[in-house]
Parts: sequence; C-alpha cells; structure tokens
Amino acid sequence: MFQQPTGPNKFRSLLKASAAAGVAAVLFSAGAPLTVTEALADPVHVQAPEVPGFADVVEAVSPAVVSVVVESNVQPVAQQDGSFGFGGRGFDNLPDDHPLKRFFHDFGAPNEPSPPPQPRKGGPRPVAQGSGFFVSEDGYLVTNNHVVREGDAFSVRMDDGTEYDAKLIGTDPRTDLAVLKVDADREFTYVKFADDQNLRVGDWVVAVGNPFGLGGTVTSGIVSALGRDIASGPYDDYIQVDAAVNHGNSGGPTFDLSGEVVGVNTAIFSPSGGNVGIAFAIPAHLAQDVVADLIQDGTVERGWLGVRIQPVTDDIAESIGLAKPEGALVSEPTSDSPGAKAGLKQGDVITAVNGDVIEDARSLSRMIGMMEPGDNVELSVWRDGKSQTIDVKLGEFPSDDELAAADGLGGPMESSLMKQLGIEVRPADDGKGVTVTAVDPDSDAATKGMAAGQKILSVNNKEVSTAADILKQVKDAADQGRKQALFQVETENGSMFTALPTETDAEDAG
Repeated sequence: MFQQPTGPNKFRSLLKASAAAGVAAVLFSAGAPLTVTEALADPVHVQAPEVPGFADVVEAVSPAVVSVVVESNVQPVAQQDGSFGFGGRGFDNLPDDHPLKRFFHDFGAPNEPSPPPQPRKGGPRPVAQGSGFFVSEDGYLVTNNHVVREGDAFSVRMDDGTEYDAKLIGTDPRTDLAVLKVDADREFTYVKFADDQNLRVGDWVVAVGNPFGLGGTVTSGIVSALGRDIASGPYDDYIQVDAAVNHGNSGGPTFDLSGEVVGVNTAIFSPSGGNVGIAFAIPAHLAQDVVADLIQDGTVERGWLGVRIQPVTDDIAESIGLAKPEGALVSEPTSDSPGAKAGLKQGDVITAVNGDVIEDARSLSRMIGMMEPGDNVELSVWRDGKSQTIDVKLGEFPSDDELAAADGLGGPMESSLMKQLGIEVRPADDGKGVTVTAVDPDSDAATKGMAAGQKILSVNNKEVSTAADILKQVKDAADQGRKQALFQVETENGSMFTALPTETDAEDAG
C-alpha cells in the first residue's frame, strides 16, 4: 500500500517532484520522447463567457461623431494673478463649498489655453472645445449651446483627422442645444435619434466624444435614472448615466446598443471637477424636436400659457381639498397672457392638459413648451373645491425683453440689468422675498456665492417681493452714485449679505 510521505520526507518528496518536472521540461525542449511530455500539466485556459461588446456599435457610429472647436474674437482679459483668461469666470473660481461647483454646465470647455507672453493682435482665438454628431448626410450636426455661445468661428474635426469649417444655424439656450452646418462636397455618416420612451434604468449606453481635447474617446455604462431635474432650466428631464463623461464631452451623443442616440451629453455632477460616474444627457425625444426646429428656421417656437406656477405641497393640497399633491399652482397670471385672457386665476391648480395628468409644476412647463403657438388646449383646473375645464389658445413664447416688460421691469434696459446682475428670480412661494431660479455662472452673483434655490429678502435694506422691486432698488443705488447694491440672501446656512454691481454695459443695454 502507498503511504503518503510526512514531515521531512514530504518536503524531500516535493523537491524530487519539482526536480523531475524541471528535467522533463528540458527534455521536452530538446525533443524528448512523447512519453516524457505527457506528464506535463496543460496551461491555464478559461473559456470566455458570451458577453456582448461595444466594438460593432463604436465602429459604426464613430465617423458621425466630431470634435467641435470654437474660436472667438474676444480679447484676453488680465486676471488678478497676471494670467490671461478667455471668456470670464468659470466654475473653478467658485468657492469649494458653493452649490454651483457641483454642476459643470460648461464642461465642454477644456482648461484655458496657455497664453503667449504678449496678447496676439487680430484673429479669432480658441475659447472652447466640445463634441457633436451629424444628424444628416448633408452636414447638419448637433452640439450644446454652451459649447458655441461665446464663438465667432467654428470648425469640426472628424474621427479620421479631416477638418471642416462650420457655420452656426441656431441655438436654444433653454434646452442647451445648438445646430451647426458643414458645407462640403461629400456625404457624411450620420446617426438618428432613438425612441427613448423604451429606455429603461439599467440599459447599456455608450458615450462617444472629445474629453479634454483628446479626440474620439469611447466610454460605456448604464442608464442610472430617468427624468432627472437638476434645476438648470424649465425643461429639465435628463437621462442620468454612469458612463465616464468629462470636460469636452459636451454636445456628444450617448448611444444605445443599436447605435441610435438616446441622449445629448450636457452636464456632470462632480465635487472634484472630474468624472465621478454621474452625467446628464438631454433625452432624445426633446432633442429631436428642438433640432428639427433649429434646422428648419434657426429658432424654436414654443407654446406660452403665461402664468407663474409653483409646486403643490402636501399642506396646500390638504388646504384646498385636493386628494393628492399633484398639478401646478397658479401663483400669478401674467398680464395680457393667454392664460389670463382665458380666465385662469391666482390660486387655481392646473391638474391636466388635454386629459394628461400634470404631476408637478415642471411637467406643466415641459408639456406646454413642447406645443406650438396657436394650439388649443383644454386645461383641467381645480378651483373652489371642484374641478372645471378652461380652454386656452396658446401664444408664442415671448423674448426675454418682452417677458421683462410683462413683469413690470420696464423693457430692454431693465432686462439687460437683470442679465448684468446674472440672476433670474420669481416670487417666493411663501410671499417673503423672491426665489433665485438661475444664476449665470460667469456673473458676480455666482462668484459671491448666490445659487438657485436661495431667496433674496431685501436690497439696500428694502424688502423685495418681485424682480421689479429688485431693479428699483438697484437703480436707486445707481442714481445715488453707488456702484454696488447690498443684497440680503437667505441660504441653507442662514442669512448673508453680498454686494452686486449697479451699472450696466452700454452695449448690453442697446
């Protein structure tokens, strides 16, 4: 009977076995008989599982994805540290604890280019790089508005290195979309938008773009969430993905495994400024309609109801007898607007449009914004404890100056002043102060810590409840020769005071 060696005998047996294996290896390499090599073990080999890859998709769609280079005639501005910047303040200059630091809406722009010792004279200068993709064989391509908004000249670089000049067809700041056109004697490979109504959380997606100016780069991930609202605008309905998206991916496509565009990359969430696996894309159903309008005539026409709205909270729903906290509460109809003319009143709750339930205030904004001026809509309205219907013929969404005049801001000069302040506001839900709805990231307001969601309680120690109140106090300060107005702002950490400039730019005012 064979006895297993133990102790020192076991160790010696292992050494003998190892030596024998070594000899066998030498004999094998020298052409030893097959009977010797049969004792050798086979190398490790694991059968790869059948996992779908992305190579076929990437190979098909890459020729349709381009790098977008934006140039501007703007002169470089000397910074406090003696360096030169192109295009004003960016998110990197905000305090580390500033809420807007999280959202890099301008992540299409790479790090600012190193300036020459002396500013060059004449000629456009590079100010941004982003991504884009062709949606037609004759050269129409999609990118982000924030990629091109500072530009005077545009060009695109194909995946094979070929470069073409491009012209700007139109932009839509409200959805952060833009369309460029390349005129060339060739047909371009193009992609189409997907039916994203079938998109589900957990689906695979592939992002293709130009991160950090590196050119065609591919990353993959899954859909993390749908219908995200990041408070960037009235039509927020983002697809959240965990594919790596960085500076320069702005305007680039996110594909499904069929090679169709499910979203347009536009923003990232990042405490550090780099990819942390949270990116946001404009959904295909929204982008497709906006792009079609821009290609047709360079503008987007939206239906306009003309009422200020706010969410219906649990307390509000209970106080007015609504079964659920749904719909949009009318806080104030705009003077002479379609809604006001149709009979909408302060305190009405719009619960449905053409029979489609309104879940919240933002869903109403999105639904009306997707309709055309002149469309007739039937609104279900909760008033005085019962439901009724009101028919409204939608108007055309006004320009910023027209909205300013309707709000009692007094026309273009006042609208320009609001832009100079860098903020958008609406009356606060509780009637105390005004709520900041948006902040220009390049403004003094952003630099000094003002952010969407905060409330302005007073200006120059005078209480304010409308945008017109703010402007009156700012203009009064300017009339008194003061260059700054004192704003009292309510934040998550309590009340703070900050000063904003009172003077407007002559060119902006014109």
